[in-house]
Amino acid sequence: MAATTVLVVEDDPTILQLLEVNFEMEGFTVVAAVDGADGLRKATEAPPDIIVSDVMMPNMSGIEMVEALKAQPETKGIPIILLSAKAQGGDVRQGLAAGADEYVTKPFEPLDLIDRVNALLAR
Repeated sequence: MAATTVLVVEDDPTILQLLEVNFEMEGFTVVAAVDGADGLRKATEAPPDIIVSDVMMPNMSGIEMVEALKAQPETKGIPIILLSAKAQGGDVRQGLAAGADEYVTKPFEPLDLIDRVNALLAR
């Protein structure tokens, strides 16, 4: 059975590396993107099984990327988890309204995030 592919979209190199290492240790194939525009391009070229994305990034935010992905027939069904330091109720509602399946606030526990990814994939 092929490994599950997760697209991680994160502009902070430290968090990106943390996520890459944790997902790889759990058997995922990781594709990395450094901002929303890069994530949109990579998800469109080779749709992953799931996307984990930061919200606040240069060039294109995670919210804008989610809206663009949900508007395309070939990517609209990909589950998406947004990560953000923006934890106000309005921020969470905005992320979910854009089409994200989950909204996780920073700081987060990597193993809890992996559990959420696995739960979404099992749906």
